[in-house]
Amino acid sequence: MIFYYYLYKNKYLFSIEDKYNYTKVKNIPLHIDELYFLYESDKNASKGSYAVSETTDLFNYEESIELLKLKGSEEIIPENIKQLIDRRKIKAVNTSYENYEERFCFAESKKKTVNILALGDVGSTLLTGLKLLGGDIVEYIGIYDRSPEKIQRFEYEMNQISFPFEYDVLPEVHGISKDELFDCDMFVFCASKGVPPIGDEGKDVRMVQLEENARLIREYVIMAADKDFKGIFAVVSDPVDPLCAVVLKESNNKLLPEQIKGYGLGVMNARAVYYAKKHKEYAMYLDEGRAFGPHGNDLVIANSIINYDDKLSNRLTKLAVEANLQVRKTGFKPYIAPALSSGAISIVYTLEGKWHYSSNYIAGVYMGAKNRNLCSGLEIEKINMPDELFDRIKYTYDNLKKIRDLSFCE
Repeated sequence: MIFYYYLYKNKYLFSIEDKYNYTKVKNIPLHIDELYFLYESDKNASKGSYAVSETTDLFNYEESIELLKLKGSEEIIPENIKQLIDRRKIKAVNTSYENYEERFCFAESKKKTVNILALGDVGSTLLTGLKLLGGDIVEYIGIYDRSPEKIQRFEYEMNQISFPFEYDVLPEVHGISKDELFDCDMFVFCASKGVPPIGDEGKDVRMVQLEENARLIREYVIMAADKDFKGIFAVVSDPVDPLCAVVLKESNNKLLPEQIKGYGLGVMNARAVYYAKKHKEYAMYLDEGRAFGPHGNDLVIANSIINYDDKLSNRLTKLAVEANLQVRKTGFKPYIAPALSSGAISIVYTLEGKWHYSSNYIAGVYMGAKNRNLCSGLEIEKINMPDELFDRIKYTYDNLKKIRDLSFCE
């Protein structure tokens, strides 16, 4: 295997094919913190960049659901490349995208700015969680709602939350104008329309919101594209995964697939944890379990990735999927746990580069899995995947693809 090394504006690059017009160098310095791997893949079914997490990432250019599997590689690669992969210091850059050279940088480790759209039940609860949990990573939070009174109320209330004698620990909250929504590192979409009232649980209460929320989100996607937004476009409103696909389509390729993240799987994991603590038969989920898929039907909860049991996993999945209906039976809409587990907590972990659950672009489809956002890019966890578990995930992937294609036609 031949590796070709290049130098571009003081950035060190490498590829396995000699087809890039950069200044060639014989090798790279031993001690560097940034290295970029150039590859070419169909931009209609692959990300613009990502963090290289294992050797096979250098040889599998076409994305597929198989990327969730941990695979060994027989390819021989230079030792310094191996070490940089282990340290997650290599960023893969897809040269099929226009202006791909803009990806020749690692994200800065600094406090971030977060703007939240809509201060309803979910948005206001998410804001409260982000205010309390985000002090180490969030510099300030911008809030916008179509109701000026809500903006004023939450600016007053949030900035009157403080620890005694440590007055700069928590992020400040500022009301912003609509035009300022994309002057930030992360934009959080919490607007929603058509949430089924209590008593109307005959259908998947998440999916019935797709048509109305797709209309709502388009306006803000166009704004993000016009502003040349470079941050994370976070989708919290239901149905999370199909709405992420709508964002990508409506942006007309002005947003990269990996810029868009959906926050719904965090609460499904938390619900599985709730039942794993409640019933001993599911207890192994706490140490060995994983969640995959959408926030709703076709969710995949694996009781264990070490000793996978399909029957146990399906029962635990059913409990997690229907947990929202149990809250509705009490006469209340279930928004507190989603706003905090899927929203505030997962967003803080995203910004801090920690493992969390969210929906990301995988081979043309947005689907949830354990992942983290590193300075070198998005890393989606790879595991030794039992065949029965992979079959369930593949079924979910195919269904999400059908929903995506349906929504694109409308």
